[in-house]
Amino acid sequence: MNILYISLSGNTRGFVRRVTDYYQDLGVVVNSINVREKPDRQKLTAPFVTILPAFLNGGNGRDNGYSEILSPALGHYLAYEGNYHRCYGIIGSGNRNFNRQFALTAKQYAKRFGFPYLTDFELRGSDNDITRIGQLLLERSQAFEEEQAWQKNERIHNPIFTTTI
Repeated sequence: MNILYISLSGNTRGFVRRVTDYYQDLGVVVNSINVREKPDRQKLTAPFVTILPAFLNGGNGRDNGYSEILSPALGHYLAYEGNYHRCYGIIGSGNRNFNRQFALTAKQYAKRFGFPYLTDFELRGSDNDITRIGQLLLERSQAFEEEQAWQKNERIHNPIFTTTI
């Protein structure tokens, strides 16, 4: 399981640690990158999920307050070398007290990069969130890898265009 995320307050880092422990109990190896701690971008070659908390510039998330602050480094990492093509989804987090702004940044990234918005959790996530999201990611990562293998097979065996001159 590969996870790309940013943690500024420590909540997302705490969630990633707990989901890593969950996977360890299942025998699943987790590789994670916190772009705040490792800002040097690299091309990601394996499928991954992205986790992004909402840090916005005030307001209500509807009429104003929908501009991202503090976390654009994650967007740059996703854009670098087309990394977003290997992302099978994004998970949002935040504080539900912020109403419409809750997990809004992740929803914006899903739209911007064209990958699915999978789900969300509040702050560090509950024990139920760890199990729920842990299972969801296992299913989604497997489905993404199967789809990638199928597409590769189709490109090899069924070219879209054939040229006859």
